[in-house]
Amino acid sequence: MIRQPIVSVLGHVDHGKTALLDSIRGSNVAAREPGAITQHIGATEVPSDTITDVCGDLMEGRELEVPGLLFIDTPGHHSFVTLRARGGALADLAVLVIDINEGIMPQTVESLSILKRFKTPFLVAANKIDRVAGWRKKTSVSFREMISDQPESYVEYFDQKFYELVGQLYQQGFDSEMFDKIEDFTTVVAVVPTSGKFAVGIQEVLLMLVGLAQRFLTPRLKTVSGPAKGTILEVKEERGLGPTIDTIIYDGVIRKGDTIVLGGTEEPLVTRARTLLKPKPLDEIRDPRERFDSVDEVYAAAGIKISGSGLESAIAGSPLRVSGEDVEEAKKEVIQETKIEVETEDTGILVKADAIGSLEAISFELRNAKIPVKMAEVGDVSKRDVVSAATVADPLKRVIFAFNVDVLPDAKEELVRTDVKLLEGNIIYGILEDYQAWAEEMQLELERRRLRTITHPGKILLLEDHIFRASKPAIVGVRVLAGRIRQGVGLLRDDGRVIGKIKSLRSGEDSLKEAIAGSEVAMAVDGVTVGRQMSPGDVLYVDIPESAAKKLDSVDLNPDEKEVLERVKEIKREEDPFWGM
Repeated sequence: MIRQPIVSVLGHVDHGKTALLDSIRGSNVAAREPGAITQHIGATEVPSDTITDVCGDLMEGRELEVPGLLFIDTPGHHSFVTLRARGGALADLAVLVIDINEGIMPQTVESLSILKRFKTPFLVAANKIDRVAGWRKKTSVSFREMISDQPESYVEYFDQKFYELVGQLYQQGFDSEMFDKIEDFTTVVAVVPTSGKFAVGIQEVLLMLVGLAQRFLTPRLKTVSGPAKGTILEVKEERGLGPTIDTIIYDGVIRKGDTIVLGGTEEPLVTRARTLLKPKPLDEIRDPRERFDSVDEVYAAAGIKISGSGLESAIAGSPLRVSGEDVEEAKKEVIQETKIEVETEDTGILVKADAIGSLEAISFELRNAKIPVKMAEVGDVSKRDVVSAATVADPLKRVIFAFNVDVLPDAKEELVRTDVKLLEGNIIYGILEDYQAWAEEMQLELERRRLRTITHPGKILLLEDHIFRASKPAIVGVRVLAGRIRQGVGLLRDDGRVIGKIKSLRSGEDSLKEAIAGSEVAMAVDGVTVGRQMSPGDVLYVDIPESAAKKLDSVDLNPDEKEVLERVKEIKREEDPFWGM
């Protein structure tokens, strides 16, 4: 038996994914979402007779072998890889929605990367063609019918935008072309121009999906009547039902009352399917317009809501198995599939994510970026996570990536007490870019801190007529000729004699930690008397310890600082020829 293909709709936020599906199912889910942005994963069955009706004359001479299409609509922020089956991608096909006016955006790049990684066949819906300048309104027609009735100015501008998109896809490593100009669909990505808002191009999208499925995916779509296998989309509390799971059944059959095994927070969860609720054809599992149908059995592929006890412990993205008679075998399968395939190291950042697939996707990108991972877990950020991150020796790795999860109150309190960096987000590339920007700035700060611990070259001139106190401590006015001077450093004369230490620096009423070249400041020096160890007009140097001199050879000093360092070496080598070598 051939099941309906599972089609994931994905792309950048607000590029019109849900609106495109609304055009197919004749609904308005997008308008009912907060901010018109998809908040939860949805699933919609589009039966074969609907496809035939929508496609109309374009179906002439074509035969449908698949019983329909099962669309999964993911939030703009939700990683495609959350939805797994048998360790790979749940979707058989994908529609990547791209606003033809905006082109490729960060989440588009992320989607393309994931599609490439999982080798998922896909087509591009070049959406919002109604916003290309000069469009003449047409509704519920094919793209070809729409374009034939447009003014020449629109066609020219559309062609420009279309091939700009083709060029952007090429830069991402994909050859693409207008859907009706392609000879080899195994090497070229089909691009179908669409308007989700006005239902333009929907016919071609459906035909392309059916054609790709029937031509290339028939072996994958063969299903059996054995115990069902599925993937949990979301875990929800429903009024009157208690905890429920929205699930895609991709193989076999599930019946009311079946024992099911699910991926749980600690270990596999075993419970019974108390109720099976199936949305009506063309309706939506996450936000149905009509009541669900309570059914006794469901065959793959289908999106269903299941109620039962203990489901609040289930994990989104984890597998579901109908156990049949062998619960232990089903538990083994679930354990194997919920095993997080992430390479960890003794030191590295911590990753927390909303689902197993998200963890693996983030870790995959981190590995490509050569960023080590110490720990990767599903769930909210806890105090334990912060404490663990704080023990990492490398300050650049005291980091927690929080992908699409909450930060618990005790974790927030612990973050205040540590130097752990928390990076939150719902776009993988966005978090990575935030980390790289932070790491770059942190690297500079660490270098600044390191340099502050090294005694820096400095050269000063004692100013005439600026002796404020002769001793205990001596307070004199100086000009910094090169480098810098700082509290606590010793002063070196040309004859190699080390005299007193700088006790404090002031500029007017302000106390300073250091003074740099070009500045004139008042300097208090312990252990000297003006007129004995030093006098107005003297040139003095910062007394650089030998260990610091060796480190300074690898520091990027300016020419004046290098000259001062070399002079100090000359002075010191009068007594020790090998000083600083």
